[in-house]
Amino acid sequence: MYLDPTYLLLIPGLLLAFYAQWKVKSAYAKYSKVPLSSRVSGAEAAERILRQNGNDAVQIAQVAGQLTDNYNPRTEVLSLSEGVYNSASVAAVGIAAHEAGHAMQKKDNYGPLNLRSIVVPTVSIGSRLSMPIFILGLIVSWQPLLYAGIAMFALTVVFSLITLPVEFNASKRAVAMLQSSGIITTREEEKGVRAVLSAAALTYVAAAVSAILQLIRLILLSRSSSRRR
Repeated sequence: MYLDPTYLLLIPGLLLAFYAQWKVKSAYAKYSKVPLSSRVSGAEAAERILRQNGNDAVQIAQVAGQLTDNYNPRTEVLSLSEGVYNSASVAAVGIAAHEAGHAMQKKDNYGPLNLRSIVVPTVSIGSRLSMPIFILGLIVSWQPLLYAGIAMFALTVVFSLITLPVEFNASKRAVAMLQSSGIITTREEEKGVRAVLSAAALTYVAAAVSAILQLIRLILLSRSSSRRR
């Protein structure tokens, strides 16, 4: 199980994930040092674009860590990391606006976001149980357990694929709202925002690719186990 050649399938996804993480850190390091001409901080940017678009339900909070920014659609809390909340940089407003884009998705009843929220509990359970069940199926050579593990892991793949349009749409909204609100005013600032958001989007692409490759690997292992019986 742990030395089988199907592990080679995971290498492209692993390399892409490393590259995506490097791109995110590199883009953030570069554009967090580029001051915004409008002098608007990340927290102020999120507040302004949400209010200008009629979204008064969201609370903006500061959280510890770097790149720990997130939006919780259940609690309507938009959390910004320390380096984003108070910073008036191109990177900060891009990240803040992206999370505000998720908040606007919730307000606009955006379908993929609703679907992702619905499947989260099921995916959470499936992701924890899929590999133990699959490995147990290999140990006892019982195909139903293997199929059950594969089916559970397939939910992770579905979740990764649903996440892609959600993230791309949030970034598209972010750029549009930053422009319409006057927070970014130059082509260079827009270029920087797009660079940061594109790098972040690549991490989700890497996650989807890795999940698909792992699913293919599990299917191959299942077929191999079946032939040995």
